[in-house]
Amino acid sequence: MSFGVPLLLVTLVFVPVLLGIYVWQLRRRRRQTVRYSNVALLRAAGAGSASWKRHVPVGLVLCALALLGLASARPTVRAAVPTSSSTIILALDVSGSMCATDVVPNRLSAAQAAVRTFVEGQDDETKVGLVVFSGFAQLAVAPTADRGELLAAIDAVTTGRGTTIGAAILRSIDAIAELDPNVAPADPVEEPTTDGPGLADPTPVPTPSAGGGVGGGSGSGSGAAVDVAPEIIVLLTDGANTRGVTPAEAADQAAARGVRVYPIGFGTTNPTQMACTRDQYGGFTPRTRDFSGPGGGSLGGRNFLVVDEAALKGVAQRTGGEYFAATDADGLTKVLADLPKHVTVSEQDIDLSAAFGLLAAALLLAGLAISFRRSTS
Repeated sequence: MSFGVPLLLVTLVFVPVLLGIYVWQLRRRRRQTVRYSNVALLRAAGAGSASWKRHVPVGLVLCALALLGLASARPTVRAAVPTSSSTIILALDVSGSMCATDVVPNRLSAAQAAVRTFVEGQDDETKVGLVVFSGFAQLAVAPTADRGELLAAIDAVTTGRGTTIGAAILRSIDAIAELDPNVAPADPVEEPTTDGPGLADPTPVPTPSAGGGVGGGSGSGSGAAVDVAPEIIVLLTDGANTRGVTPAEAADQAAARGVRVYPIGFGTTNPTQMACTRDQYGGFTPRTRDFSGPGGGSLGGRNFLVVDEAALKGVAQRTGGEYFAATDADGLTKVLADLPKHVTVSEQDIDLSAAFGLLAAALLLAGLAISFRRSTS
């Protein structure tokens, strides 16, 4: 147990002082008691009442004062408590690689179906927000319990060029910060410009000053204990970060704020063709692209159609989350269904002030009740 205002524990000294005064008064009364010659009369007057019972009200009052003194010092205890993910931010990759057909009918359609099932399965108290990302990240739906708004947004997503996993994490942190005053907004970093259809271009912001580092303003890397936020980020992607802040840098910011990230790597390791519907292309004419040839889909020495598991596992490890892999629609649905089992308990500081105060009030009332009963009997 720890105390928020330990200096107020000095008020506990009044309890033994009052106890000493009470004992002194008892002894003083004994010395001043008139001695009766009829001892039998005194015994009859005190019959049926144990001598210790008359001290019970005073004992209860003193205990109540001690509890009030402890309550004023703001006692807290560190314990594992259920959090049940009061808010979940779904960060959904809508990059062009989500048109890959290694998952039938394509990755994006399968992801949309699985995410719909996940959203519909949440209880009424859980808020869900939606961040979509391709060449940049955008909050499509702020955390809400309105399932209709979320499902409509999921059905309406369109693809774009590029994959900004790091920016998606930062956008998700900002969405959580809007609801939870204990979570600071993400530190500003330089954002890439838009290159995908159907989404507005975010305003670039300056890079943090030298020496501060990403997340430096929030104490990342200071070694200080960070409370785990009840809100989580579920990041679903099928590729690798291609621009903007890196996943590792964004994970540092999330970790500094106690926000856990649960990355899901989606798709197989041997995609061949990419084909999306007209709606998924944002109204443009659908096209089919073949990446079955040597080096197809490669970017900077790696295949951008394949999940960067090393980076996603690093994000999960840094933030206290867990990485999941899904190679087909059924696997993705199962992963999403299993998520709540991994996020229902977290370490938090529980304030015991109210509990101590209520117990003190109960003891005071009990002491008053016993005194009133004795005076009227």
